[in-house]
Amino acid sequence: MAMSYPDPFHALFQFQQALDAFRTSGWLGSGPSGSGAYPPLNVFRKGDDIVVITEVPGIRKADLEIQVKGNTIRIAGGKTVQYGDTAALHRRERLAGRFDRAITVPVEIDADHVKAECRDGILALYLPRAERDKPKSITVG
Repeated sequence: MAMSYPDPFHALFQFQQALDAFRTSGWLGSGPSGSGAYPPLNVFRKGDDIVVITEVPGIRKADLEIQVKGNTIRIAGGKTVQYGDTAALHRRERLAGRFDRAITVPVEIDADHVKAECRDGILALYLPRAERDKPKSITVG
């Protein structure tokens, strides 16, 4: 009687297909349902500097933590939603709890001159490029 063993290459092929399906699915992407990274943000370059605009509705300024080191920016904070003692919750769509997000940018930031403004639930970070990271012009003598 011949014994048959599972084909390891077939198992690896199935595993690769599952990984590809997961990677190409929309599960990890951002969308209007809030399933993506939080808080949502836009990062753009303005001259030599970097600007980050992010949405932080319902979060007090005192509850925001912003850190800059090298070319990494960290935005953390928290939001609570109060329902009262006698409320019966039927549907919950408003996000609450802690968040902690770090992003890297392609230039080194001058952490001593970063400016942050928060108004109407929009946080704006102005991140100047570090002088030592700026290209230097060399004249040929």
